Amino acid sequence: MRATLMYGAGDVRVENVPDPKIQNPTDAVVRVVRSCICGSDLWPYGAMPASEEGRRMGHEFLGVVEEVGSEVAGLKAGDLVVAPFVWADNTCDFCSEGLHTSCRHGGQWGPNGVDGGQGEAVRVPQAQGTLVKLPVAEDSALLPSLLTLSDVYCTGHHGAVTSRVAPGKSVTVIGDGAVGLCAVLAAKRLGAEQIILMGRHTGRTDLGRDFGATDVVAERGAEGIERVRELTGGDGTHAVIEAVGATQAMDTALNIVRHGGVISRLGVAQYTEIPLGFESMMGNITVTGGAAPARAYIEELLPGILDGTVDPGRAFDHTVGFGGVPDGYRAMADRTALKVLIRP
Repeated sequence: MRATLMYGAGDVRVENVPDPKIQNPTDAVVRVVRSCICGSDLWPYGAMPASEEGRRMGHEFLGVVEEVGSEVAGLKAGDLVVAPFVWADNTCDFCSEGLHTSCRHGGQWGPNGVDGGQGEAVRVPQAQGTLVKLPVAEDSALLPSLLTLSDVYCTGHHGAVTSRVAPGKSVTVIGDGAVGLCAVLAAKRLGAEQIILMGRHTGRTDLGRDFGATDVVAERGAEGIERVRELTGGDGTHAVIEAVGATQAMDTALNIVRHGGVISRLGVAQYTEIPLGFESMMGNITVTGGAAPARAYIEELLPGILDGTVDPGRAFDHTVGFGGVPDGYRAMADRTALKVLIRP
């Protein structure tokens, strides 16, 4: 089968790899019908050291079950399923607490002999706990939105939940990538009264307005901080969702959060320290967030997609087949595409 491998910064290739097979009784083999490129894939795309051994890529996919192991219940060949961006047994103590990213028997797509999602098929470990069956056909028009349940919509929701977004509250989302836009959508769904989106790409911020943003701040740094303060009567917002992962984004978050407010970190952190000094202590600022346990949120978010209440699939603005995957990476890195859908 064909699969995507990264050999270093800017070096993405689609190559033939062995077809997946059942290795453990808890496995399933899934034929991929939709996958995508994630903003987090751009970090290694920009900085990964060159290697002779390619790194399997992709952690978001929908597919059709082709085969299940002897210990997999509740799934059968022909089922359409969504896979969260980590696999997990859904039964350990951490999973029971809704923290599937810390599953004692789980892991990530790609390393340690596990297939990546940007391929024609995937061996899914812990299939019964990982995969969620979808009540639509594989040609459904809802597939792009359903694919966001594997990561970006659930991640945006995680930011809204952990930053305590609630009816009547105000929130600032830093970053106009797919996760930031999904955080806007999630904040709107949870009843936020004021949603400020910080981003400077007009096409993206226009979509953010459609998703529920009440204000857009294009400025960065001190000017951006001042503008958010102006929009909030000088106080800042109750919640801040940092969906970039850069030092400047976290510095901005600390300067626009209201006293007693909460900052949720969603962007893959490219920093190692947060300046939580005396001022943030006196302001009773909480910093939380992290990798989203997408599996914990899928059943809650699925009905809104099925009934058309939300359409997070609008974040996909470019579609490629496997032959176009390298171009898809370049398009996202060059900011000419927001999020690239892969359609085998």
